Amino acid sequence: MLTEARPPRAAALAAFKAEMDGIRVHDDEKTLELRSRDYFWYSPILNEQLEDCRGELVVIPTSQEEVFRVASAAARHRLPVTIRGGGTGNYGQCVPLDGGVILDMTRLDKVIEITPGHVRVEAGARISRLDDAVHETGQELLMYPSTRTLATIGGFIAGGSGGIGSFRNGMLRDNDNVTYARIVTVEPEPQIIELHGEAINKIQHAYGTNGILVEVGLGLTPATEWVHVAALFDGYDAALDFATGVQDQGLDLYLLTCVERRFSAYYRKLKDHFPADRDAVFAMVAPADLSRFRTEVENGGGAVTFALTKEEIHQQGLQPAYELGWNHTTLQALKIDKGWTYLQVAYPHPFDPALVLRQMQRHGDELFWHHEMAREQGRVQIFALPLVRYRGKDEMYALIRELEADGCTIFDPHVYTIEDGGMKTIDDTQIAFKKQADPYGLMNPGKTRGWTPEMALAE
Repeated sequence: MLTEARPPRAAALAAFKAEMDGIRVHDDEKTLELRSRDYFWYSPILNEQLEDCRGELVVIPTSQEEVFRVASAAARHRLPVTIRGGGTGNYGQCVPLDGGVILDMTRLDKVIEITPGHVRVEAGARISRLDDAVHETGQELLMYPSTRTLATIGGFIAGGSGGIGSFRNGMLRDNDNVTYARIVTVEPEPQIIELHGEAINKIQHAYGTNGILVEVGLGLTPATEWVHVAALFDGYDAALDFATGVQDQGLDLYLLTCVERRFSAYYRKLKDHFPADRDAVFAMVAPADLSRFRTEVENGGGAVTFALTKEEIHQQGLQPAYELGWNHTTLQALKIDKGWTYLQVAYPHPFDPALVLRQMQRHGDELFWHHEMAREQGRVQIFALPLVRYRGKDEMYALIRELEADGCTIFDPHVYTIEDGGMKTIDDTQIAFKKQADPYGLMNPGKTRGWTPEMALAE
């Protein structure tokens, strides 16, 4: 990690900056600090490792042509390049480990074309703005993260895997959810590489280590005015039983989330809609299925406390359902109590709610639980993102071993490398593509163990 520009680096930075005429460049400490961070502070372990990491220049292109100039100059001067979108990732994806250039993509935000079932858009577009644009045509995105207001679509593809909408439409890698990717290579004479279909997995969830994503194509679906629903149950077992049972009822649901009662103190905007003596299920329900959903809730011993459109949610000062689950739970807790961190847990098939109850009993007040229902390759996959009372790194990894002994898979949010977090193994296809798109190994160095220095093209 560099804390100041060494002489060779300083000369390269000066030469690079001189070539950026007409492109916004910042090197003041405040901007460098702001643009060198994401939400890695969710993890005390990452916070200790990454809090002092800084880029040395921030460059903000406004067109794909300007991205070509940035890529060319970075390659010729051998400067590390870290791509940044909205900075809402949790694993240090956009934190520069070796200084260099931070490439801020948020001004590449054009919605290029919307057609029936498809949108083509520049990678720096905010997801909320993109979703608003496709709604004007009577369509909507297939999924988005709970941070849709700030996140960019390119950042979601490079760092995410699924989110709100995944119960209905699967994960990013499924089907034709992402249909097209336009990549700029980092070399003296940058090239364009276009990826389609499964080939997009070469850059999906690659943390921006193997090519500059400038444009994407996404599948769309007809828009639905989803009803945001809260249902309360007398017991987390009852909430889980309802959520697992309702999956087979043929209801059209965009989101289905179980949140146990101890979270209620962190959901302050909900007030009486989520009291401390009830466990909750939050959902986004198609209007035509709302009556059936209510009936299923009542049959499960629960009660609906609100069922509102997004406009009504805002009018009443509540939060939309997509901000009541996934990792927004962690964010809301950390705003009040900094002693928490979290884990990401995938449960084995078939899902056994009794396992969750055993885990709740075993860990007591050290873990607060919520569970997300999603689909992966058509099959329901249940995830948990529990709050974990942080007691140190050793205790964290002892907990991980216990959960793995339960048959769960842990996607470790306390590491910044692709392989040690979610992927578990080196993706040889992504590394092979990196050799093509980033032959000098300049992109986001240190974030993939699959790349070693000797792989870089000789000077």
